[in-house]
Amino acid sequence: MAQRRVVISGAAGLHARPAAELARLAQAHAGGIRISAGGASVDAASVLAVMGLTLERGEQVVLHADGPDAESVLERAAALL
Repeated sequence: MAQRRVVISGAAGLHARPAAELARLAQAHAGGIRISAGGASVDAASVLAVMGLTLERGEQVVLHADGPDAESVLERAAALL
């Protein structure tokens, strides 16, 4: 399992548009993507679960992905945050 630490950079935190883009990326990735923050870990394919983390600008999250292309998927996921 590959993982990457990312700091939320959007002025409004992680809002609906980047959460939806992250969910689409996770749904397309066969290995799955999880996002962890504040002791919670959710499936990034669920927009509602990601939004439920209520991530603010400056918060640190950890992205996790499995599969042969996990590193490249995490790179794309990190760019969304």
